[in-house]
Amino acid sequence: MKIGFIGLGNMGAPMARNLAAAGHDVTGYDTAAPMPDGVHAAISAAGAAKGAEVVITMLPNGTILRTVAAEVIPAMAKGAVLCDCSTVDVESARAVADEAAKAGVHSLDAPVSGGVGGASAGTLTFMAGGSEQAFATVKPLFDVMGQKAVHCGASGAGQAAKICNNMILGVTMIATCEAFALADKLGLDRQKMFDVVSTSSGYSWTMNAYCPAPGVGPKSPADNGYKPGFAAELMLKDLRLSQQAAEAADADTPMGQLATLLYEAFVESEGGRGKDFSAMLPRFEKRHRG
Repeated sequence: MKIGFIGLGNMGAPMARNLAAAGHDVTGYDTAAPMPDGVHAAISAAGAAKGAEVVITMLPNGTILRTVAAEVIPAMAKGAVLCDCSTVDVESARAVADEAAKAGVHSLDAPVSGGVGGASAGTLTFMAGGSEQAFATVKPLFDVMGQKAVHCGASGAGQAAKICNNMILGVTMIATCEAFALADKLGLDRQKMFDVVSTSSGYSWTMNAYCPAPGVGPKSPADNGYKPGFAAELMLKDLRLSQQAAEAADADTPMGQLATLLYEAFVESEGGRGKDFSAMLPRFEKRHRG
């Protein structure tokens, strides 16, 4: 398949590289990042999109997505698919889908879960919003880049699934870190805590697969000085998107709101920027009640 790939940063580069390695003809564009192995370089986003059957974008936010979409949609052939894998606000995803439809271009919002490790290993999960036809076209590419792809519904549904998932993730990580910090103060050994909780009603992905306590459970960023697998500032971005959506939908999300405030303080005033989102544990270790 002929593919345009726009946005070749930490996530986009390995995704594009995996597509090229699978035999697809991939032309890439990025304002700064180098071209991954096997990817041809274009001199503009429109150049990467021209003649492509599928254009994939992996961009920082909705504003940039709208700008890029305005450039690439006119360059795309009618019937081609614009597949955005960024995590952006639902409104931007739907606005881009509307613009694509006016030009006779199909679209998907298909954010991912799995982080840089999943992008490199080709084990991402894609949650897609858009038409069945567009999903069917891109599904073989999802199968190269990931281990699972779910068609969640109409345009915007992929972003909705992503922000709901990551709101759960942020809240759960905070609860997991709080519990370890409490266990420490109660004199409970961390390994014993893990052995109990990981096989009891408190088990969760943040405990069992991504434990924030170094030396406990499977290897995680906690065992690497909290260097990011998923950076705290990216968690903050996703939590803010969840609260933006909750406000627009008039949804009561008090735990999501509090998690947003805690990650905001951690990232912006407590040294959390550039650390993994599980570095909330050493934050809670240092704090006292009150």
